[in-house]
Amino acid sequence: MKKVGFRLLGAVVTIFLFMALLAWLGLRASLPSLDGTIELSGLSGGATIARDHAGIPLITATNRADLAFATGFAHGQDRFFQMDMIRRQAAGELSEIVGSATVRVDKRYRFHRFRSRAQAVVAALPEADRALLQSYADGVNAGLDSLQARPFEYFVLGAKPALWKAEDSILAVYAMFVELNDSRATKDVRRGFAHSVLPEEVYAWMYPDGTPWDAPLMGLARAVAAIPPPDVLSLRDVEDKAPPADEQGRPPLNGSNNWAVSGALTANGRALVSNDMHLGLSTPNIYYRARLVVNGALPLDVSGVTLPGTPFVVAGSNTQVAWGYTNSYGDYTDAVVIAPGATQSSYQTPEGERSFEIFDEVIAVKGADAIEYRVRETIWGPVIDDLDYPEGDIAVSWIAHHADSINLNILRLETVTSVSDAIDIATTMGNPPQNFVTGDAGGNIGWTIAGRIPRKSGFDAMLPADWSEQHGWLGWLASEDYPKIINPESGRIWTANSRVTDAQALRIVGDGGYDLGARAQQIRDGLFAKNTFVPTDMLAIQYDDRALFLRRWRNLLLDLLDDDTVAGDPQLLEYRRLVQAWVPRAAPESVGYRLVRAFRLEVERRVFHALTASVRAVHGDDVRLRKSNQFEAPLWSLLSERPRHMLPADYDDWSGFLLAAVRQNISYFNQNFEGPLSSRTWGEVNRASIRHPLSGSIPLVGASLDMPGDELNGDRNMPKAQGSAFGASERFSVSPGDEANGLLHMPAGQSGHPLSDFYAAGHSDWVDGLPSPFLPGQAVHTLTLTPDRR
Repeated sequence: MKKVGFRLLGAVVTIFLFMALLAWLGLRASLPSLDGTIELSGLSGGATIARDHAGIPLITATNRADLAFATGFAHGQDRFFQMDMIRRQAAGELSEIVGSATVRVDKRYRFHRFRSRAQAVVAALPEADRALLQSYADGVNAGLDSLQARPFEYFVLGAKPALWKAEDSILAVYAMFVELNDSRATKDVRRGFAHSVLPEEVYAWMYPDGTPWDAPLMGLARAVAAIPPPDVLSLRDVEDKAPPADEQGRPPLNGSNNWAVSGALTANGRALVSNDMHLGLSTPNIYYRARLVVNGALPLDVSGVTLPGTPFVVAGSNTQVAWGYTNSYGDYTDAVVIAPGATQSSYQTPEGERSFEIFDEVIAVKGADAIEYRVRETIWGPVIDDLDYPEGDIAVSWIAHHADSINLNILRLETVTSVSDAIDIATTMGNPPQNFVTGDAGGNIGWTIAGRIPRKSGFDAMLPADWSEQHGWLGWLASEDYPKIINPESGRIWTANSRVTDAQALRIVGDGGYDLGARAQQIRDGLFAKNTFVPTDMLAIQYDDRALFLRRWRNLLLDLLDDDTVAGDPQLLEYRRLVQAWVPRAAPESVGYRLVRAFRLEVERRVFHALTASVRAVHGDDVRLRKSNQFEAPLWSLLSERPRHMLPADYDDWSGFLLAAVRQNISYFNQNFEGPLSSRTWGEVNRASIRHPLSGSIPLVGASLDMPGDELNGDRNMPKAQGSAFGASERFSVSPGDEANGLLHMPAGQSGHPLSDFYAAGHSDWVDGLPSPFLPGQAVHTLTLTPDRR
């Protein structure tokens, strides 16, 4: 029996090893060819893809169409599955290859009907742009076809890849719109619930358009409004019943840092442009590094980061001009309250009653029946049918729903030669509206908004509004009316997702939930701390993790925890000791930083919950409200002035309220973590979780697809904006014409293939904040693409 058992075990092991070998061979077969010559139809003059030691390509062609083809070929070789996921998510087609687990996601995207909108965008493009997208699509499909086996993810899913289409590149742009805009007017609706109940004075105080932390390019920081008096609002009859914060605040903003200094502040007289775009992090990274060169009659040379799925450099330098972006968080989405018509199928417009358009979207589901999802649309946009808003149904008016909100004018940046011309191009570009910061080889710098901006009529764009008598949007803002800054006297420009403008310029851009100004202020002050800059100086600012924003919160804590308060309480004594000993940075080893941060979030949660008790009394405890990103201003004014009428009923004084927050945090740490409080470092929770989308679905080896779980420095409200799965998707600093001395790194690597040498190449530089060259290095692999003359 023992011999039989051993034989059976041996057979099982043999079969397992054989299957593992087959899997490994299949995985190897999907690695791309990096050297040699391939004949391909779709090329007119040929191209080369020369990759360096990190897999970063120099892609060279003799015309722009062949360059797009070769760029698509490289993307298709290295990133096809990622591109497929991007287009499928945008189109609401994930369930077709994933199954029922993604139906809910697909419905959220089908709401926008992006597939049909992308087709309309492509049809409206100029012929040259449409042809370029087709050349790129042909290259993507040729790159995919060059693999000896389909990417391994399709074996895991039991699916086959579908060919790339020109319209799919527009879907990739739509995916960025969703990432960077409020795609369902959520901010308006959640503010609307609060506005419908709170006294006007209280609402205005809780939702200011700025704070003393502001660091705008136009205008000044905002003063804090006076606390509403007790006859307007009193919390003395409101109990402190806020659910614990448990270290959780608002989700991180998908945003970025960018800045530029003029040639007067550099040794070479050229402008120096820096950019780190903050997005969700995954493996592979959202961006793909490349240098794109045309050596023909219309030459170009542009380097930086590309978005797989599109044929252009998103941010970088063309030897004459460099540019980068941060999300502007202007107001590009509005909630429209629908006035009902005479029948259930109609609604009121300024031109009279209209019938809803009905679209029955069919969602294919792998392994299950297809699902029909109905979308009702108005002339302003689709109707949110799963929202119960007291004033009526809500339609979403969003720039992305307009076909002319997207174009390929970004391609014109490839050959632009001056800041002034780059600014003019930016104001015509069709993409999610961004803070566009640029500098040129002559030392000039500038800022504007890149992307279409709607002109609005006289309504409160921060709240849901009825457009049945007057349209809220009156077309697009003309390019000449965009706010712009060129060569400010200081020689410095900076943006960081917070308020940039003021007065009429702010009314044009609007407030779509821009960030607190603390991060921008820290960047601004860093730029004014020196008078001469090189790229490594800029990397130091990008990696700045000093906890300047939390300093006053630490002081508040230490004032609270005086000797009398902590006497006889070992837990409070230890808590105070750790706060006193804090490392004044968001450093992985800092316990004090984490405690101060958790204290602030707990206090913020309790104050906001108490202030909005009347809103929940009207709309129910499950109503979802928006806390302003500027809430720090009213919050700190309460803690500074400590008015008794704003104190919840449970407490006799503010010290008792704050001490309750401390005790709650101590309880949270004791109940949810092992070991003493002194073990609660920031790195314990700010640990990298940069994962492949399928790593959790593959037993035993799935975790090897993810990047290492490094303890990361950085946090919100500082230049080094960093979370476990959120942070800088790239960091670069470059002077146009001096790219050889520029810096650029990004998380993960160039390749999406786990057996590739390039899967994680360069990732450690991103983790440690080390400089990597802006340009690709010496070629290690060269692949030549030639026209098939048959």
